[in-house]
Amino acid sequence: MAAAAWCYCGDPEAEQPALLVTFSNGQLQRPGAVRFSLYRSSEAANPRKRRRRILVSETERLSYVGNNFSSGVMKCNSLCRYFLGVLDKASGQMKVYNAEIFNMQPLLSDNIIPDDTKDYQNKSYREKVDLCIEAFGTSKQKRALNSRRMNAVGNDILNTAVTKAAADVIDAKGVTALIQDVAQDDEQNLSVFLPPCHEDADKPENVYKFEDTEYEALKGPAVAFINITAEEITKKTEEKSHCSFVLEELKILPTDEKSRDHKARCLWFLDILIKFSFLKIIKKKHPMGPECPHIISRKLMKNFSSLTYNNGGVQNLISASLKTKIAAYVIALALHIKNFQVDLTILQNDLKLHESRMMDIARAMRLKVSKAKGLPGLENDQSHRLGTLSLPLPVPKAPGGQRKRRKIN
Repeated sequence: MAAAAWCYCGDPEAEQPALLVTFSNGQLQRPGAVRFSLYRSSEAANPRKRRRRILVSETERLSYVGNNFSSGVMKCNSLCRYFLGVLDKASGQMKVYNAEIFNMQPLLSDNIIPDDTKDYQNKSYREKVDLCIEAFGTSKQKRALNSRRMNAVGNDILNTAVTKAAADVIDAKGVTALIQDVAQDDEQNLSVFLPPCHEDADKPENVYKFEDTEYEALKGPAVAFINITAEEITKKTEEKSHCSFVLEELKILPTDEKSRDHKARCLWFLDILIKFSFLKIIKKKHPMGPECPHIISRKLMKNFSSLTYNNGGVQNLISASLKTKIAAYVIALALHIKNFQVDLTILQNDLKLHESRMMDIARAMRLKVSKAKGLPGLENDQSHRLGTLSLPLPVPKAPGGQRKRRKIN
């Protein structure tokens, strides 16, 4: 490097390293005419920031600035050490001092902070912090700042586009039509999880037809219900080993052998459906225990759970929508058991659902919902909701969240 390209600044006798400066855009013609100012970091307790320095120089034409911490610092400062030798011509001895190199960049007039600080004072705290990051922030902070600004611009454009698109749709269709579309969408989403409905049925039992595909497999586990005694029912009621609906129906099993066998099978499957709905993540191959036939267990897993990937493996999950599907199938089975009129409040308590959700499912299944006094002997013997399946089927109504609201003047 040419000696004329370098300029010394500082006191070699001071404890701080001597400063060697080089100018990126040329050589100094008169080094003695340049004025230098050194600024040190005020955070002396911070080991990363206490050595930070900003050197400012002024000439007749331009101002220059350099520092030892920004991304534009010369890499040679971190790769090696520099020393300054001062030769005493009288004694012929040289003293050596630690030195640090500053690369001075011209400070253009656009970057100079104006004397009028009113505009700065009017800026928000966030804007002031951003200005500090631009001037003194690390490379990582500057990248984060640029990324945040780009995202802000993108969000503004997206919000403007969405607002314009929404306004266009509202102008084209009108608010009333949009509310009706939302109600129809909710109804369609709920209907996906309902049992197949045969609207052209000639009898109530044919609206939701009884599935007998796995009926034979229910014979074995239903034997316990067929031969149950009054003492066993009392004990099961105290232990709460079965849901309330099943326990009440076990008390009134028909005496006819064929009817008793049919009802026992239906009650056992309804009870296993409700117990299955309480599961969330299924890890076992036979979640309902060894007494549940394999064909029934496979039916539950296939129709009322979904596969999900978690912790490196595949698991079965029962989501809120699948619990709604289970509730719909429970209602359909209970209608066959109770001659197509069922106490929905009892099933709601057994399934641990909110009343509004249970009523939405019942109405989506085209049941007529009415109020009725709860069955005697049950807890919370208050007004219950009764669901009845009768022909002709009523016109489907919007879910509870879209019911018509009373106008308030």
